[in-house]
Parts: sequence; structure tokens; C-alpha cells
Amino acid sequence: MEFTWPVRVYYEDTDAGGVVYHTCYLKFMERARTEWLRSLGFEQDELIEKQNIVFAVRSLSINYIKPARFNDQLEVESEIVKINKASILFDQAIHNMNNEKICRAEVRIACVNPASMKPAAIPESILLELDHVN
Repeated sequence: MEFTWPVRVYYEDTDAGGVVYHTCYLKFMERARTEWLRSLGFEQDELIEKQNIVFAVRSLSINYIKPARFNDQLEVESEIVKINKASILFDQAIHNMNNEKICRAEVRIACVNPASMKPAAIPESILLELDHVN
């Protein structure tokens, strides 16, 4: 399953040379994963309140290929590679409007209990929705 989310580069996302600062790519990817979850009908604040879980980045590997610059329109693609009992592995890529890949990351998201920050099983409701859209 692939999900695409548009992002515009704002001045605040850039360094003094007008190039997107490296950590902003991570923010763009985070927004895309949040919107992916929302598109499935799940709000993160409700997952905390009703399911007693949060999703947190467990690990990531990122490759910066080309720079993005102020005012660029980008697309963040998020694709699930693997689902485990308490984690989801994403392949995420950011493309510019010329469809050139400018950044790629492999991101493992862990499902955890917010009080203990220990692994928790991904709720059945989310797994069912993932099966439904695949």
C-alpha cells in the first residue's frame, strides 16, 4: 500500500542558502505517516486515549540524494514494507515536481504503551484496516 502526501517547502524549512535543512525531511515524512494513519480513520490523540498506544520511530536510515529548496512543491511517498506484531516498516521517498527522487528513508515505527514506553501489539482495528486496503 502506497500513500502520497504533498508538502510545500517554507522559508523556515531552509538554511541560510535556501536549501532544505536535513532534519526537515524527517518532519515531512512524519507528516506523511500521520496523514496516512488519518486517511485510514485513526487519529493519534484518539489512539492514546482509547487504545492506550502511540507510534514512535524505532529506527531509520536515510539517504539524501538531491537538495530541495525554498518554495519547492514536494511529494512524500510512504509504503509499508512489513508489518510485525508491534512495528511497521516503511519505505519513504520524497520527490520533487520533476518526479526526481531527492530523499529516501527506511523507517521502523514501533507501537508502544505511552506510560511505560514498552512495545504493545498493534490494535486489531488498525491491522484489519491495513488488510482491507491492501
